[in-house]
Amino acid sequence: MIDKSKIVEEFKKHGSVLKTSELNAIGLNSRQIKKLLDQGELSKIKQRYYEITGEINSEEIIIARLFPGAVIFLESALLHYNYTDRIPATWQIAVDRDSEKSQYNIDYPMIKPFYQDPKFLKVGVSIVKHQGVEIKIFNRDRTMCDVMRYERKLEKEVFSNAIIRYIKDPKKNLRHLFEYAEIFSITKKVQSQIGKWL
Repeated sequence: MIDKSKIVEEFKKHGSVLKTSELNAIGLNSRQIKKLLDQGELSKIKQRYYEITGEINSEEIIIARLFPGAVIFLESALLHYNYTDRIPATWQIAVDRDSEKSQYNIDYPMIKPFYQDPKFLKVGVSIVKHQGVEIKIFNRDRTMCDVMRYERKLEKEVFSNAIIRYIKDPKKNLRHLFEYAEIFSITKKVQSQIGKWL
């Protein structure tokens, strides 16, 4: 007999997304999982990942559970910090350039991976906790460096708005900004675009 309340409780503990191994750990075998899928109780997000059918789950949590190494990036990070009013069409995530590309081919949530050198994935990462799940996002200052690095991929209005809002943000850390700018060899650009406003 499948204990549904135990399953629901386990989903809650993991931000409403469970892996096959986590379902196995609470006593469900592959036949029982298939039965729950056939009955419409569970839905498959992608291979080995499930959610309770009909639940509205946070897309950030789904991304964090599917891709634990990914970091919320660029325009998606700008939106988080209220540096833009534009909602990106896809979640932009920074991922290891050596990671398996095919894993990012998913229908939901819509994501756009940016492949990066692994050493850059560690620069300026913040952790936001949501429903017990750790979500990685680049901090404000690293995000501004990304705005400089990817200026050509951004609309002019998004670019200029981000700079203006960052400058007004009391939580910005200029020491970090220039440390990161040095790592990415964009110190001159940061000084010309942001320094002139300070």
